[in-house]
Amino acid sequence: MKTIDEMLSLDLITAEQHHQIGAWIANAASPEAILQMPPALWQAVERASEVMGVDADLLRPPSLDDGGTLT
Repeated sequence: MKTIDEMLSLDLITAEQHHQIGAWIANAASPEAILQMPPALWQAVERASEVMGVDADLLRPPSLDDGGTLT
């Protein structure tokens, strides 16, 4: 839900789309059920995900360093 909240806050999906997507996810009994989301909602999520770079983040190899946080 955090991702679709962020999509809404960035104006990448409408309040109505946010409500419909959130309701679909909340009522889905399995990941497979989520995949049955209506095409118009999937398209909205896909467009927003593309703008946010979600796919690029998921495909990026994990960092093997600590990012300078350990001393």
